[in-house]
Amino acid sequence: MRSTPASAILLMLSIPVALASFAAAEEGGNAGVFGAYPASKDYTPPGDPAVLKKLSDWQDQKLGLLITWGVYSQWGIVESWTLCPERYEWNRRTGPCANDDRAYKASYEQIITTFNPVKYDPEKWAAAARDGGVKYVLVMAKHHDGFCMFDTATTDYRITSPRCPFHSDPRANIIKEMSAAFRKEGLSVGTYFSKADWNTPFYWSPDFPLRDRNVNYDTAKHPELWSQFKDFTWRQVAELMTDYGPQDILWLDGGQVRPPDQDIDVTGMAAMARKHQPGLIVVDRTVRGENENYVTPEQEIPDHFLPYPWETCMTMGTAWPWKANDQFKSAGTLIRHLCTVVARGGNLLLGIGPDANGEFDSTVYARLEEMGKWLKLNGEAVYGTRPMAPYEKNGCVFTQKRDGTVYAVILPKDDGGGLPETVTLPAQLTEDRAFLALLGFGTFAAGETRNGETVVTIPSAARANPPCAHAWAIKIPPRGT
Repeated sequence: MRSTPASAILLMLSIPVALASFAAAEEGGNAGVFGAYPASKDYTPPGDPAVLKKLSDWQDQKLGLLITWGVYSQWGIVESWTLCPERYEWNRRTGPCANDDRAYKASYEQIITTFNPVKYDPEKWAAAARDGGVKYVLVMAKHHDGFCMFDTATTDYRITSPRCPFHSDPRANIIKEMSAAFRKEGLSVGTYFSKADWNTPFYWSPDFPLRDRNVNYDTAKHPELWSQFKDFTWRQVAELMTDYGPQDILWLDGGQVRPPDQDIDVTGMAAMARKHQPGLIVVDRTVRGENENYVTPEQEIPDHFLPYPWETCMTMGTAWPWKANDQFKSAGTLIRHLCTVVARGGNLLLGIGPDANGEFDSTVYARLEEMGKWLKLNGEAVYGTRPMAPYEKNGCVFTQKRDGTVYAVILPKDDGGGLPETVTLPAQLTEDRAFLALLGFGTFAAGETRNGETVVTIPSAARANPPCAHAWAIKIPPRGT
């Protein structure tokens, strides 16, 4: 992660394009919402019908998990980034080698010899994700440090290396075991893969000083080194696409690896991957063009509807990997984030990480349980929906189904908010409906419409005994039903 600051990503998201899409959607009914994606300077739609189909299915899923895990989990540090010579407060180093890039790197790369996550339980993780309402999971095959959580033939810096004490465990091929467990629970599975690799000498050559996150030599002057790096990367991706079961997403991080100076031919690599995984969604993060099948603002939610596929990737706590005594977002916050993201046209990818033993913080399970309980009651207002104009107004966000059913989800401002006495809805959403329904409660009168707005009175019985906590969904049936 952290390939491009989230604020920079948001600056590239075009409000005028979004507003133009509003008009197109309203003129064409549901076609502009459920149909083809408009091309813009921010987004190039894929041309492969199989990819378009899988992308539409992915948009129906709404909630995913990204599991960040590697040798760094032993130290409880930010994933890989202490290796990088770029110094920030968030990747601060400690210890006797802190001021020596090469010595620190050598010390870091020795912790493979103590990585032994014997409490790893992918079946428990998968069950918690399923019960939490999660529909897809990205498993981290390799972060920027180059440590492979899969049984690659390209390097000895891997979980199955004889240098790693976990290599003799029958579950040692972690990505294969994890992916199979999630698929068994009916979840879609994708792979996180860093294009940058700070372990291989083909990217950070020992013959040149380390400078920053980028390749540390001139690729034009050393094309033979760069060719070896490209081949190395393609071989790892080919392994992941052929030996690890069905894959729905290839999520490529390390956005600095891009043309013209760091060109690994992602277009060719994507074509190769799709020969093994037809319809594969490829996400070349922050690199605009044909290989960024959806856009991924990090740790932020765009402040308006976007007319193309996107996903907010956000940590459940404060860090992507495990961190001692991390502070986790409340269930109410996570649910409000999910509803807001969905109403603006996106998916929510929550980042979580197990510790060095292979265990999640108990709070992770508690948050998933509470989100799952809410989604079990209100999921029809989330899954399989698309945004509905005016998208959000008067404390509500709006979604719609393909059959014309509309949902107004009431979002309190914070965890202390409850069901209000009244909700004001746009008249165009409620006209010709005599009755609405509060999910988990039942039907009630739609209310009186004046001056283009309908004031809906929430039944006192529902307010006295709310059907759920955190947020509440009003179901507005299609006209004529």
